[in-house]
Amino acid sequence: MSCNENCDGKHECGSCAANSPQSVDEFMEMMNREETLRRIKHKIVVLSGKGGVGKSTVAVNLAVSLGLNGSRVGLLDVDIHGPSIPKMLNLDNHVLESDGVKMTPAQVGNIKVMSIGFLLKSEDNAVIWRGPMKAGVIKQFVEEVDWGDLDYLIVDCPPGTGDEPLSVIQTLQGADGAVVVTTPQDLALADVRKSIRFCEQLELPVLGVIENMSGFVCPHCGEVVNVFKSGGGEQMAIEMGVPFLGRVPLDPIVVSAGDDGTPYIYKYGDSTAAKAFESIVDTLNENLTPKSKEEQKMLIALPTSDGQLCMHFGHCEKFAIFEVDPDENRIIAKTILIPPPHEPGLLPKWLHGEGVSVVIAGGMGQHAQELFSQSGVKVITGAQPAEPESVVMAYLNGTLETGENVCDH
Repeated sequence: MSCNENCDGKHECGSCAANSPQSVDEFMEMMNREETLRRIKHKIVVLSGKGGVGKSTVAVNLAVSLGLNGSRVGLLDVDIHGPSIPKMLNLDNHVLESDGVKMTPAQVGNIKVMSIGFLLKSEDNAVIWRGPMKAGVIKQFVEEVDWGDLDYLIVDCPPGTGDEPLSVIQTLQGADGAVVVTTPQDLALADVRKSIRFCEQLELPVLGVIENMSGFVCPHCGEVVNVFKSGGGEQMAIEMGVPFLGRVPLDPIVVSAGDDGTPYIYKYGDSTAAKAFESIVDTLNENLTPKSKEEQKMLIALPTSDGQLCMHFGHCEKFAIFEVDPDENRIIAKTILIPPPHEPGLLPKWLHGEGVSVVIAGGMGQHAQELFSQSGVKVITGAQPAEPESVVMAYLNGTLETGENVCDH
């Protein structure tokens, strides 16, 4: 197979010089890396744009939750300058071993763990490395660790969009996607938007956004109180067109569990935070499970009036439902449905029940958008009145132009 003349070196076209090994050693490294990655079913990168949002806590509890479900899990800590995974799993004093070829990761239940923290003489030691050294050790953590067969590899990255997340995404070659962690505050959300753009530029799917520290769980009565703000992460996910996985409240037990080296989802499974996290993991697991051909079909819904796209989602006459083939950019079938009588919150549930995965509308209220987001339905607003077929084809071809969401409620 010859290299495509339009290849930019980012894709594997078989003989692209950008991906070809230049020596026998590089060839052997490439073969070793490919064999290691072939034995890992799913690779998930945990990112955040800002520090202090609980990203490592999410990574640890994600790994533990998947492990409790019986999955074989690897947890890789690539936060070179601030490794916290060993402390959170009570592995502070773990000493790495090697068989002379590969390092043996630490093991907690059916979770294999690797961190730069295992190589430091003291937890007070600082790692002062430039980018190439960090990229080198991340590559070693993937290629030279005996991960074996894994169902999931969870990678905990440092905050930001610097050397570590870039290196690990390039080394993993085709990761399933990223889980982006934020808190509800505007300052954190601004940085998280950069993380989502970072994923887009690297062609890494965003599996979803988790809004951490969303409300405070009263240690006395268990009621969740919105001390700061809540819902900012979900709104940001809607605006950026990525899935929202859920909210996890700030619970004092989360802090004590981390300090004790015991994941809260394991020790405090009945807590509000643990139950919220279990729901997130179920959604994530479901999204990563291969779907049948029938389940893979894509339905796009458009509100219509007089045969044209209607500007008012909640007050349309009918809905045009299109079954499409997104791989071939074509419409397979069209169905016209009369919606149930208008009632707040009813249409999103009805369309989700019909199997719709995308809604294109002129205007839509905030509450309806939130309900669609919770169901994993993508919403596009600001489309202009036109023949529904032409709107759908423009969407499939990536040429749909949208303006302001005209809905005022």
